Amino acid sequence: MTPAAGFLLGVLFEHRSARNHPARPRLGTIRRHLAAHQGFTVIELLIVVQIVGILTMLAVPTYLNYRTKAKQATAQSNVRSAMTGAEMWYADANGGNGSYTGLMRSKLLLETPGVDPAVKAVSLNGGAGYCVEDTNGPYSFDFIGGTATPLSGWSVATVQAATCLTAAGTAALSS
Repeated sequence: MTPAAGFLLGVLFEHRSARNHPARPRLGTIRRHLAAHQGFTVIELLIVVQIVGILTMLAVPTYLNYRTKAKQATAQSNVRSAMTGAEMWYADANGGNGSYTGLMRSKLLLETPGVDPAVKAVSLNGGAGYCVEDTNGPYSFDFIGGTATPLSGWSVATVQAATCLTAAGTAALSS
């Protein structure tokens, strides 16, 4: 601690023991000391700049990691919401009526208005299955449901990092 800082702390927290009052700074003493003190040295300023730089180096990667995870979680959540809409379309007598035929984004929005408007939906296998997909930034997730046959290496009934075209192939383009 510099002598100036020690002096200020001593003045600020000096107790008046005779009267038992809380600590009060002696403003006249502080003003005199500050008037005599010229400011910070270049070394002190450089040390502060270095400390701020180190803290920034630690904080920025963590912040970017949280942004990445948030984008991925948003896309997965949107796919889960769209799954509900697709199942509601399937069960709706005025909608799919036991089939996923005709399932698309506009139908999802009719069944579940809270679904993100950017979600994509397509029916597969002649209406026996479906695929819903959402992209948030560079992250895409999909879900293949119903009776569908995904390409090798992809799963049915799992939210996965892929697009409908990647997971279901050209069957996703048929509707």
